[in-house]
Amino acid sequence: MDFKYNDEQLAVQSMVRDFVAKEITPNAKQWDIDEKFPDDVWKKMGDLGIIGTAIPEEYEGSGMDYLSHAIVAEELGYGCSSMRGSYSVNISLVAKTILKWGTEEQKQKYVPPIALGQSFGCYGLTEPDSGSNAAGMKSIAEKDGDYYVLSGNKMWITHADVSDVSLVLAKTDKDKGPKGITAFLVEKGTPGFTAQPIHEKIGLRAQDTGELIMDGARVHKDQMLGPEGKGFAVAMSALDNARFTVSAGCIGTAQSALDISKTYAKERIQFGKPIAGHQLVQQLIANMVVDIEMGRMLVWRAGELKNQGVPNTRETCMAKYFCGEMVNRVVYNAMQVLGGYSFSGEYPLERMYRDSRINTLYEGTSQIQQLIIGNSELGIPAFV
Repeated sequence: MDFKYNDEQLAVQSMVRDFVAKEITPNAKQWDIDEKFPDDVWKKMGDLGIIGTAIPEEYEGSGMDYLSHAIVAEELGYGCSSMRGSYSVNISLVAKTILKWGTEEQKQKYVPPIALGQSFGCYGLTEPDSGSNAAGMKSIAEKDGDYYVLSGNKMWITHADVSDVSLVLAKTDKDKGPKGITAFLVEKGTPGFTAQPIHEKIGLRAQDTGELIMDGARVHKDQMLGPEGKGFAVAMSALDNARFTVSAGCIGTAQSALDISKTYAKERIQFGKPIAGHQLVQQLIANMVVDIEMGRMLVWRAGELKNQGVPNTRETCMAKYFCGEMVNRVVYNAMQVLGGYSFSGEYPLERMYRDSRINTLYEGTSQIQQLIIGNSELGIPAFV
């Protein structure tokens, strides 16, 4: 594996980095305070092709590879985790899942608007009583002629209140466990399909989060994504992609925390010299650097396997597990370097600290990643 970006990838990195520096980083604090997603900035990203970087050209994307996909996520994570989260949901969870499982009509209808930043998608898997145990969901889809009638609730759904299309999982056969789950594409405005926003989150405050409520929503069979009973496979393939961009975004946030620490350590004078010259500060910086580089290597490895089209669940889970924990360590260490200043809004570390916590929870908790990795090594599942 070549441990450097090619010219095309470097161009993407430069473009996104410049955009983040001008449009995102200076405004992220206010978006967090206002709990408001910047639609205007998102549309600019669509116009520049940033959102659709890893979407094929025939669906209004740039047709670039998974490492480019990771580059975009990392740079967005550097500036604002809420923006990176929206990118992950729209592209990794929704668009790429439709590309893998959808009919050509579904691909043409839903993917281009998402890639261009003109439309939002969301992923409805988690429920109030069903998180890690996805097969234990209670949402049902009862067949009625050419339609399915959906009932149930989905919780902690990014873009729930703003999505034009929702990828929703429900049970078409309650007696078959994971094999009785089916995926559907439900459009905004469908009768019986509503959303309720969730506010006052600890982090990702600029990102819309809510609850999906299905109360007899009628969905035509043509809106089924993949075959009936294959919803669990659809859901897991979506998570494989999302865990990848979450991992890359963690690296971006951690890199930002490191850069803030380095600048501060060189400027802050204590005991007659910059604290960068104190051994324990250098130890903190060194630990941060090693953590970030290890995470980046894991993401690159998973991305290379994705580019080759070979199974990569194990490697992607390793990246998600390590990077989700790593970004919390790095931000914590950065706060130690800055001391009391890190506890105020003068520096973005307090926001990073709040935003980073979710990375050990969503798209599968750190413990779920460990179980998947353990199963791949031992061949004995710890859960069914």
